[in-house]
Amino acid sequence: MKNKLLVAAVIAAVIGIAASLLSSGHLLALSPGAQTLALPALFATLLRWLAILLVAAYATSRRSLTTWIFVGLLAGAEFGHDWPSVAVNLQLLGTIFLRLIKVIIAPLLFGVLVVGIAGHSDLKKVGRLGIKSLIYFELVSTIAMLVGYAAIHISRAGEGVHLPPSSAAQSLNVSPHTATQLITDIFPENIAKSVAEGQVLQIVVFSVLFAMALILVPDSKRRPMLAFAESLSETMFKFTNLVMYAAPIGVFGAVAYTVGHLGLGVLLPLLKLLATMYVALTFFIVCVLLPIALWARIPIKRFTNAIAGPVTLGFATASSEATLPSAMEQLEFFGVPRQIVAFVLPTGYSFNMDGASLYQSLALFFVVQAAGLHLSIGQQALMILTLIISSKGTAGVARGSLLIVFGAATSFHLPMEPLFLLFAIDQLMDMGRTAVTVLGNCVACVVIARWEGEFPAESQPASSN
Repeated sequence: MKNKLLVAAVIAAVIGIAASLLSSGHLLALSPGAQTLALPALFATLLRWLAILLVAAYATSRRSLTTWIFVGLLAGAEFGHDWPSVAVNLQLLGTIFLRLIKVIIAPLLFGVLVVGIAGHSDLKKVGRLGIKSLIYFELVSTIAMLVGYAAIHISRAGEGVHLPPSSAAQSLNVSPHTATQLITDIFPENIAKSVAEGQVLQIVVFSVLFAMALILVPDSKRRPMLAFAESLSETMFKFTNLVMYAAPIGVFGAVAYTVGHLGLGVLLPLLKLLATMYVALTFFIVCVLLPIALWARIPIKRFTNAIAGPVTLGFATASSEATLPSAMEQLEFFGVPRQIVAFVLPTGYSFNMDGASLYQSLALFFVVQAAGLHLSIGQQALMILTLIISSKGTAGVARGSLLIVFGAATSFHLPMEPLFLLFAIDQLMDMGRTAVTVLGNCVACVVIARWEGEFPAESQPASSN
């Protein structure tokens, strides 16, 4: 029955898309009246909605949150396409969902890091874990950046771009990141301010230092704080479960707003750039992440089932922060020890932004090509090096990577006009790069756990699926 619903949904979608193409074709232009033209378009719309309803029925039969998130994505795209004037007001749904997710991040990170570090009182292990993580992060994210660089030079997507006249009148004010500023921004000056601003890396640094200090206090005083941190982390996981029930609604609102606000026609001139990035992301997954997973002897099928939800959520919301709680929970169920998940995953969201790194090099050299500039190999290498440094600490939220590209372009005095073209499809690009970033960090957690000889965990929880 489940498979029949899925097959029926595919058939309805194919017929609906075909009817949409026919309704806008030249054959219908011969029809005598507007009423005749309206019927095929309405028929196509009804078929597309029927396909979405059939997918929803399939999701109901499976009782899968991942499938419901996908239903929210499809319904949001269709709603935004059919009723854009209404859809632009639905951003509220996505905003509320992301706020509920973000409020989880700080207490969850604090709880799991304190328990993970202070719980075993092994500072040597924490230092070893940090060194291994940073080596892995730097290597893989640099490879991702080089893949993006190669992809844009192969497709030459930026060449022949016609800049809109109005873009020349706009201005951009983004301060480039210096090495001193990047290092300074890692350390919090006020933990309340770090929480309020969503500075994940600063929260991680505070939590790690707090846990190390907790190790040094007498056992009688350490136990109450450890019990509090453990209770806090368990409570925030349950909080996450409650919030995740609203994920399909939040995804529906966010996607409906994006499609209703941008429309589909405005994306056509930039399809080559969009295709370039998704081909590059696919190449990175197949030729980099998959070999790493095979080398680490990760059970691919079970791993895919475990991280499908977080990756789908990252694609739909374009926010890696939104996936952090569920990704941590799923990796622990998969068999990665909590202390490794608690350290590697949030740190990776600042240092191992694989999808974002690939996008940043691709977007920066798209600007170079669109501006008609010809740079030497040395100049291009300097740009890549600047991106490698400035991308560390990239915010795991929508538009974070775009700001890094703006900063790099400003520091090299590139023309600003091509940058505004990226806004048109940034949401669609952000979805793909976020999904790959989430996938890359999930792989990193398992690889480092295997490197530490702690995968699978000695007391692996039962599967959550």
